[in-house]
Amino acid sequence: IGVLSGTVGVPMHMMMSEVSLKLPSGKPQRADIVVWDRSGAPLMIVECKRPEVELTADVAAQALRYIQGLPARYIAITNGHGTYVYIKEGGVFRSCASLPTWEEMLCQP
Repeated sequence: IGVLSGTVGVPMHMMMSEVSLKLPSGKPQRADIVVWDRSGAPLMIVECKRPEVELTADVAAQALRYIQGLPARYIAITNGHGTYVYIKEGGVFRSCASLPTWEEMLCQP
């Protein structure tokens, strides 16, 4: 949350931790952090792992499943050592070179 509010510029009131999701499977899940846009729509889902957990394709797939319950344009996965960010464009997620600021995320069509 510190990086999101400090470096990325997300206002504290536009983030929430441990957000409940209901997936199509009916299985309740929780997103670690959700960043909201100014209208209250989900903008980014952040999946946080312990530092010793490797950021693998399985971790990314977990975050992608959350999109089914809370459609967001961005996904980030982090373990405190590394962070990967993805943006949805044309119906698919592609890797971002860096973590965009909140204002940059808001400006994406």
